[in-house]
Amino acid sequence: MRIRAALVDMPGGPFTVHEVELEEPRADEILVRMTATGICHTDLSMRQAWPPERLPMVFGHEGAGVVEAVGEAVTTVAPGDTVCLTYRSCRVCAQCSAGEPAYCEHSALLNAGGSRPDGSFPLSRVGGAPVRGSFFGQSAFASHCLTTESNTVKIPGDIPAAVAAPLGCSVQTGVGTVRTVLRPEAGTALAVFGAGSVGLSAVMAAVAADCPVIAVEPIASRRALARELGATAVVDPAGGDDVVSALRDLTGGGPHCAIDTTGRPAVISQAVHALRRRGTLALVGIGTAEFATLPVLTKGLTIRGVTEGDAVPAVAIPQLIGLYRQGRLPLEKLITEFRFGDIEAAADAASTGRVVKPVLRAD
Repeated sequence: MRIRAALVDMPGGPFTVHEVELEEPRADEILVRMTATGICHTDLSMRQAWPPERLPMVFGHEGAGVVEAVGEAVTTVAPGDTVCLTYRSCRVCAQCSAGEPAYCEHSALLNAGGSRPDGSFPLSRVGGAPVRGSFFGQSAFASHCLTTESNTVKIPGDIPAAVAAPLGCSVQTGVGTVRTVLRPEAGTALAVFGAGSVGLSAVMAAVAADCPVIAVEPIASRRALARELGATAVVDPAGGDDVVSALRDLTGGGPHCAIDTTGRPAVISQAVHALRRRGTLALVGIGTAEFATLPVLTKGLTIRGVTEGDAVPAVAIPQLIGLYRQGRLPLEKLITEFRFGDIEAAADAASTGRVVKPVLRAD
C-alpha cells in the first residue's frame, strides 16, 4: 500500500515527508494506522548519528493508532483496536523469559537494525528503492506502520491519541525509573536532572509516591512546569546556583535518589556529589559518563543503568493509563501538538527546548 512517511536522507538532515510503499503484514505483523506520534530525544539524536549507508531511514518510536489488519499468527489485537506502540523484544531470550524485556539480548537488532530481523525492508520508495525502517519495531513517523505483538499494546479507545503516544517510551521510562527501579518510600527525597518529558514524568511519579522531588533544569519554563506538577523545589544550574550545595540544603544532607536524564558528564558528577551516603543514581540519559569514583566508593553509592524504566509494556502501559485517569499523571501539560506534515518544525521546537513533548497528529 502507498503511505506517507517522514524520511531522513542524510546524517543530520531534515525530516521530509514523501509517499512510500509499505508491504502487507506478514503472519506475525500488525498494520497500524497512526493517529499520533511523539518525538523523542532518541529520534533526534539518532538522525544525527545514523550511518549514511543505512539511509534513507524512517524513525519514530512513540506511536499510537488503530489496527487496520493483522497477520494470521497474531492473537493479541484485532482490526479496529486502539493501540499504543513501544519497544520491541524477542520474547524468548534469557532476559525476556525472566520478565526483563527491556534488556532483550536481541534489542539492537530488533530496535535499531533499520530492517526486519531477517534483513528485509517493509518500506520502499515509489518505484522500488528500499527505505530503512522498523525503528523500535515500528518507524512511527508515518501514516501507517508495521508492528509486532511484543511492541503493540491494546488500550482503551477513549484515551486521547496525543496522550497515548508517549506512554510507550518517555513516560514509561520516567515513571518506571521511579516506580519500578528506585521504589522510594514516602518521604524519600529525589533529585531529577533534566526536566524534559522523561524527567517531568519522573517528577509526576515521585509526587504520586508522596516523595519530595527537586528538579534541576536550566530552562525557566520547564522549571515552572516542574513546580506546577508538584516539585518541592527547582534548581537553575545555568543561573549561578551551586547545584550540589543547593540540593544538600534542600534535602537536609542530599537526596536519597537521583535520576539523570541528560547523559552529560558534568551533570552526572553533580548528582554523584549531591547524593547522601548509600544513595542511588539512576542513569537514563544517553551520553558518555565520566566522573570521580572516590565519592561513589566512600559514600557507598549505587549506580544503576535503566532502559525504558524496566517496563514490561503490556503491564506498565495500562498502569500509566490508570494513573492518568486518576489525575496523578497529567500528561497533557507536557504535550504540544503539531500536524504530521510539520514534523521538521516540531523537531526544531523540541531541539531548542521551546516545547517539552511535541506530538504529531495525523493530517
